[in-house]
Amino acid sequence: MSSIRAFIAVEIENESTLSNIVKWKKQLESLGLDAKFVEDENLHLTIRFLGEISLSSLEQIKEIVNKVSQMTKSFEIKIAGFGAFPNINKPRVLWIGVVEGFENLANIRKYIDTEIIRYGLRDVHKDQHEFSPHITIARLKSYRGVEKLQKYFIDYKDYFFGTSTVTQIKIKKSTLTPRGPIYSDIHIVKLL
Repeated sequence: MSSIRAFIAVEIENESTLSNIVKWKKQLESLGLDAKFVEDENLHLTIRFLGEISLSSLEQIKEIVNKVSQMTKSFEIKIAGFGAFPNINKPRVLWIGVVEGFENLANIRKYIDTEIIRYGLRDVHKDQHEFSPHITIARLKSYRGVEKLQKYFIDYKDYFFGTSTVTQIKIKKSTLTPRGPIYSDIHIVKLL
């Protein structure tokens, strides 16, 4: 194995908040959308998608993430709101938002991006989008049932799921399989 598909993420550490998200996701699944829903155990918030990287780049990414713990203490995020990329009329990705703790996540992301450039890690995926912290819930394959989704959106666009303290940042490996990705932790950094 000379390369690995990986990303940097935080997980929803508060059990009751996570269980609210899972219950809500089950309701959404019952709308009969033509969608691939994220498995409960895969729910997370991506700070930086790295793509297919070499093992030497991975070692340098570990160093970068280790340094985050020296500049950031643990912090709380508030999880609320429901939306779609690019928008609710033409949804491709359904997500849940972060309404507090946003700056902390954005600062971590900015630091990681700066260090990736400083280290000259050319094999790291270049992100085209502005960072917008969210938890992906589903990817739509077609617009079947989208009217039901739009009604659902009106009811839940500001829904409050709960809070969660971010006490660790993880580098996760993503193994693609026909049944969906399998994520495993490669490196965990604790925030004090």
